[in-house]
Amino acid sequence: MNEFTLDLNQRPRRNRKSATVRALVRETEISVKDFVYPVFIMEGENKEEPIPSMPGMTRKTVDVLFKEIEECVALGVKAIAPFPSIAEEKKDHKGSESYNPNGLVPTCVRAIKEKFPDVVVMTDVALDPFNIDGHDGIVAENGEILNDETVDVLCKMAVCHAKAGADFVCPSDMMDGRIGAIRSALDAAGFTNTSIMAYSAKYASAFYGPFRDALDSAPKAGDKKTYQMDPANRREAIREVALDINEGADIVMVKPACYYLDVLREVADFSEVPVAAYQVSGEYAMLCAAAENGWLDRNRVILESLMGIKRAGAKMIWTYFAKEAAKLLQGES
Repeated sequence: MNEFTLDLNQRPRRNRKSATVRALVRETEISVKDFVYPVFIMEGENKEEPIPSMPGMTRKTVDVLFKEIEECVALGVKAIAPFPSIAEEKKDHKGSESYNPNGLVPTCVRAIKEKFPDVVVMTDVALDPFNIDGHDGIVAENGEILNDETVDVLCKMAVCHAKAGADFVCPSDMMDGRIGAIRSALDAAGFTNTSIMAYSAKYASAFYGPFRDALDSAPKAGDKKTYQMDPANRREAIREVALDINEGADIVMVKPACYYLDVLREVADFSEVPVAAYQVSGEYAMLCAAAENGWLDRNRVILESLMGIKRAGAKMIWTYFAKEAAKLLQGES
């Protein structure tokens, strides 16, 4: 026994002595209401394709997606983010299919809002699924990603989604000035109530690989480092967030989530609008793989990872675990 004398008035374990006491003093709670569920859609009918690098996730036609949305609603998950897998023959160098009113995304949005009017639909606004080059912007002959020309197309895309009934348009492209331009375009078209959730601090991360497999949207040449943020930079995120808020963003996002919790905390402390975080495909795939190998307890790490994101300051969490986490939370309650 060493000579240290315990201060008998300081026993933090008293607040951990039972599950009921721990619940009473818990600082952070996660809820099914926190979740946005990203889904992958494709054209056709009655089709579903597994995504090997994202176990449990599939590409679905809209009719099959309805069955999953019914399950989500029953679990309390009422925010959906559809991402389209576009046939190669519909892609071009300017992403023209992105604002086709009869395209996959607006058709999906109309169908969801007709059948599930209370479900919040949040659509991605970026060119990579529609661009034959695989970039979020228009690519010049010299390989430069053209900022202003891209923003013009993004405005058309956002208005197209708003006309279809999207509750939120979510620019994920990281072009300069796109939030202000999209806000002006939406307002001019009469969609003043359509919200903007901006991917404000989106990093050029290696954790997006499985997502690009899901949509076959990886860049054909080069990388995204001239428009997505350098993973080494923390303070720059505040600048990006401030610009997007000033331009009219209703919600700002940090992406990825789990490996950028320091950024998320600073953004949450700074931001005057709600902050979202995206637990991305690579983060999802890593946990799935470790659990499948028996190295981690799947149920516990799902909830712990989401708790960490919420504790760091996220108001909403985009996660492929949304349905599974909802079931786990129901079991806890």
